[in-house]
Amino acid sequence: MLTPADTALVIVDVQGKLAQIMDEKEALFHHLATMVKGAKVLELPILWVEQLPDKLGSTIPEIADHLAHLQPIPKNSFSCYGEPAFVDALAATGCRNVIIMGIEAHICVYQTVRHLLDKGFHVEVIADAVSSRKAHNKVIALEKMQQCGAALTSTEMVLFELQGVAEGERFKQLLSVIK
Repeated sequence: MLTPADTALVIVDVQGKLAQIMDEKEALFHHLATMVKGAKVLELPILWVEQLPDKLGSTIPEIADHLAHLQPIPKNSFSCYGEPAFVDALAATGCRNVIIMGIEAHICVYQTVRHLLDKGFHVEVIADAVSSRKAHNKVIALEKMQQCGAALTSTEMVLFELQGVAEGERFKQLLSVIK
């Protein structure tokens, strides 16, 4: 079971015009925002990554507005793990469990998941918070990531797993985020 003490959230490349052409983008944006708000309630470390921000633009406001206390980590490799600043930031969290969301599922999310698994992390892909331009690429990416050892989860599933109990102020805050 995941716990907030040893789990980090990684947000991959939800940027500019590319984000606007994702399959089922409205549902994607909703789940991404819900997950960010929930991660803040649970006080998870959040690593926010942008692919070539000078060319692809900034993270969409639906996400960035909830991350004003953080700075994105720029990268040029498809895998977040190819960026030393990401590797250092993840190491600084001390977490060995990573939950991951973003775009595109079959490129940057997939390659990041593979590297994290290769480095011994337990990785869970938030299936309703990843997407690709074409639906079939997301389906194939989820299948391949699972075959490689990643677990699949959903926004609500992982938030309630991390919460663990149906009591307390944090639980009430989480319910308001999910509703």
